[in-house]
Amino acid sequence: MAKTKQFTIAVDNHPGAVAALAKTLGNAKVNILALLGAAQGTGGTVQLVVDNPRLAKKALDAARVSYQETPAEQYDLPNKPGALAHYLEKLQAKGANLNTIHATAAKGGRTAVVVYTVDAAAKAATVGA
Repeated sequence: MAKTKQFTIAVDNHPGAVAALAKTLGNAKVNILALLGAAQGTGGTVQLVVDNPRLAKKALDAARVSYQETPAEQYDLPNKPGALAHYLEKLQAKGANLNTIHATAAKGGRTAVVVYTVDAAAKAATVGA
């Protein structure tokens, strides 16, 4: 498990909104490791995990993009049925209440990656492998 930062950014719901964020970070040599976006009417949110949070903050600040930075956990799981459920049961047993979660795995890949944030009250509730 690795501690990381998740950036949550409010965006307008129009073509190119996420592309502009990706370009801002890419031009700053920041690699996006995980991304989750959702539209809600005329707006939406994008959640990002990047390889270099310090550079990401600098790039977003320079582009005048507002964001919320939240401590997050990133965990590699076996890419097999039930692995996520097993891990989430461990978190539940520790009393962790998830605020956000997103996971992905490449087809045929051996591992999956899950990124999550928890309630401030449950921040200490982390689980080892």
